Amino acid sequence: MGFYGYFRNREALLTEMLDTWERAVTEEAIKRVEEGGGDARTRLERLFALVASSAPTTSMSIELAIREWARRDKDLARRVRRVDNRRTAYLRSLFASFCADDTEVEVRCLVASSLRIGNYLIPADHAGHTRAEVMEAAKKWLLG
Repeated sequence: MGFYGYFRNREALLTEMLDTWERAVTEEAIKRVEEGGGDARTRLERLFALVASSAPTTSMSIELAIREWARRDKDLARRVRRVDNRRTAYLRSLFASFCADDTEVEVRCLVASSLRIGNYLIPADHAGHTRAEVMEAAKKWLLG
């Protein structure tokens, strides 16, 4: 029996793959962060560490491939928007606990999300700093 024998058809395979991705990068990730407890900054640090530990591996390749695919598929674009909205809502809940200004909360959410994706798309040098140093400085700024 071939690979597709486990699924009704190609669409069923792709749906299961996307369901698994969505679950892993939203609810399962949030659950892992929340299980450790702590205040919002502690949970953000745990989230950033979780993202950093998985990002250079296959998970980031999958993330980028799905985002590229979503540029050509309206249904998938809606799913990616849903995932991004869920991630942002979680970030918002954490940042709002120590940022009084709603605009600052939204900026921090956007910067954190942009760093996660853009870090792997922008190969620029950093004027005498390593990428790790810049990312650590960004994390400190975000945790303000």
